[in-house]
Amino acid sequence: MNSGFEAIIGLEVHVQLRTRSKMFCACRNSYGAAPNSQTCPVCLGLPGALPALNGEAVRMALALGLSVGARIRPDSSFYRKQYFYPDLPKGYQITQGPVALVEGGELEIPGDPAVRGGAGPVRIRLERAHLEEDAGKSSHDQRPGVSLVDLNRAGVPLLEVVGAPDLRSPQEASEFMKALHRRVVFLGICDGSLEEGSFRCDANVSLRRAGEAFGTRVEVKNLNSFRFVKQALAFEIGRQAGLLERGLPVRQETRGWDAQAGETRAQRTKEAAMDYRYFPEPDLPVLGIRPEEVEAVRATLPELPEAKAGRWQAAFGLGLDEAHALLQSPAFTAYFEALTAACGSGKAAANWMLGEVSRTLNERHLDIEAFPVPPEGLAGLIRLVESHQIGHGAARDQVFPALLAGEGPAEAIVAAKGLTQTTDRAAIEALVAGVLAAHPGPVAQLRGGKEGLRGFLVGQVLKAGGGKVDPKRVNEILAEALAKA
Repeated sequence: MNSGFEAIIGLEVHVQLRTRSKMFCACRNSYGAAPNSQTCPVCLGLPGALPALNGEAVRMALALGLSVGARIRPDSSFYRKQYFYPDLPKGYQITQGPVALVEGGELEIPGDPAVRGGAGPVRIRLERAHLEEDAGKSSHDQRPGVSLVDLNRAGVPLLEVVGAPDLRSPQEASEFMKALHRRVVFLGICDGSLEEGSFRCDANVSLRRAGEAFGTRVEVKNLNSFRFVKQALAFEIGRQAGLLERGLPVRQETRGWDAQAGETRAQRTKEAAMDYRYFPEPDLPVLGIRPEEVEAVRATLPELPEAKAGRWQAAFGLGLDEAHALLQSPAFTAYFEALTAACGSGKAAANWMLGEVSRTLNERHLDIEAFPVPPEGLAGLIRLVESHQIGHGAARDQVFPALLAGEGPAEAIVAAKGLTQTTDRAAIEALVAGVLAAHPGPVAQLRGGKEGLRGFLVGQVLKAGGGKVDPKRVNEILAEALAKA
């Protein structure tokens, strides 16, 4: 941290909920429709229109709360938060007030050793998660000098997750956002699309010297990527440190992130709670939650992503980074688990999923749901490699492309291309003997201690065998031959 300053960071993450309809009306909740085609008197705030609470949004909020060990409030209320934006047609937002439906809880993330004094997980507290409605969306770049407003998003259900100021670096902020993203996606309550704005955050940051009270907080609005969170906070920390080092005050304000310029820019003076003129929403009663409703939601919770990762590490010997990389999406995870069951090796399945499968998906811009090879088909190839019937190089370079092209099962492709490896000891011994006789110089140097030449000799044996001999058996037989005087 610059000049002994400590960063105090808290994220407010806006999670769009995957309900079929909006928060307080029956309008469709979907992305990509024609502008202003999914609106009604309720979400437009027309006189006489009355809101009706979306029960599925409530159940989704309960699911997140239970998954993070939060307290579920039996009674919570909605309020009107008054402020004017062109894309907020009512002139106020309906949100939960001082008492939220979900309070407390925590998420575990990897701590940043650069600021924690060592590696290891840290627990980040959640202050609350409350239900509210989204605003519309303004566009400023479609027509020169003109701003356009699309109100399809107005009234879409949001769950605002407010993290405690427990984060201490941009890296930790990014990890917190990733952990929460995995959680809501695997719970099935959010599609997690950062590009479409389904998952975005506001970052609050201040600086202080060790032992001092919190400094002046600045909010950076609407960050919709893990990379932008890191970049915006790194810039803002540097900006604030520069001011404090010069003896200048940090203003409490809201700033936006300009990704092209790589800097935050002032937008407006930060409002205090009194500026919003909160008052209870007169058209909605108190939200009461019965214990049996909580337990019904608890019974539907799936295995959480962190639990999956821990199970894979213990069962398959995966590293933490490998396990987390397999948590790309519920569908990716399901494919991996089906592949593991079919091939019998979680480690080999992980290597192929994070290697050739991921490379193919990236190159073809596909999701795993559109991957052309089913888990059982890829498992056939993995079994051939694991049983040394085919080398990994041939499997990767020749059989895998043929599987993608739909040329048949792996066994048939290997047979048609004549790629089956020999594990016949006598045949390999003959190849090794020939290579040793043809390279007396390297053999003498290897016996003299130059171990780097072992790979050269193995390569010569594999070459002599036309790539159809098992490298593991070659190494074993070569070692035995070299051990003989």
